[in-house]
Amino acid sequence: MKFRLNRDDSKQQRSMTPWEEYQVQAERKRKQDQAPKWVHRAKRIGDKLPRLKHQRNRKLVRRMTILLTTFTVVILAMVYLVSPLSHFKTVRVTGADVLTSKQVQKAVRVRPGDSIYNVVGHQQQLARRAVQRNSRLKTVKIQFWQPNHATIRVVEYATAGYVMKQDRYYEVLENGIVSQQSVTQPKSGTPVYGSFKRTQKLHRMILQYAKLDNEIKSSISEIQDSPTKDNPNRIHLFMNDGNEVYASIPSFAKKMAYYPSIAAKMKHKGVVNLEVGAYSYAFKK
Repeated sequence: MKFRLNRDDSKQQRSMTPWEEYQVQAERKRKQDQAPKWVHRAKRIGDKLPRLKHQRNRKLVRRMTILLTTFTVVILAMVYLVSPLSHFKTVRVTGADVLTSKQVQKAVRVRPGDSIYNVVGHQQQLARRAVQRNSRLKTVKIQFWQPNHATIRVVEYATAGYVMKQDRYYEVLENGIVSQQSVTQPKSGTPVYGSFKRTQKLHRMILQYAKLDNEIKSSISEIQDSPTKDNPNRIHLFMNDGNEVYASIPSFAKKMAYYPSIAAKMKHKGVVNLEVGAYSYAFKK
């Protein structure tokens, strides 16, 4: 009899109308809504707990990583600062012809054994000051290679000649600066400047000389200041080939470029005048 009722009930459930099904669902929802609020809150908090725990673990790992990385970097930096790697083992100098390596290192203030941190980031500043300390230095460039090796590449001002004072010859550089050191005999291939009473005039003459080709430079033996009333800038040159040249300082470099071709056409030794135009004539016998 019980079994028949169940079968009847199941048949009744299967044959429920849409309205009856809606009533059953509404009853279930009503019972759920009547449940205590703390039950729903507990379910929501319980769902969030694993996620909150995971986020806390990630933050903890991130903080520990930052602390360990910072500590490691500080320790490595301290070890590096006291190690030989933080000081220059070698400082090589290239490009110097007259100055010695020690003179260049002294001007640049970079020597073997110096701390690398005194140089890193200050290369341009050290280069500018080196040029100011040593007038022969034209350009300076500091380069690093390997952890603790440096190379100083320099370009020197060439010798523009010598000025004679009290039977001593003082070197003059192409930047117009007269050296404080004297020699008893000037170097061959460079002229001797004479009779220049004004330093400014000598400086202008040297700057013009610096513009010449090396071949013409080496052909000049002596340059004398020889002003006239009409041309206060006139100069008198004595050439190694036996000729003499008269020129004007403002146009000296430009006009002197024609000298080799003019001298090649001269049949006898004589004078080449480059003051106005360019012409030559033989010495009077």
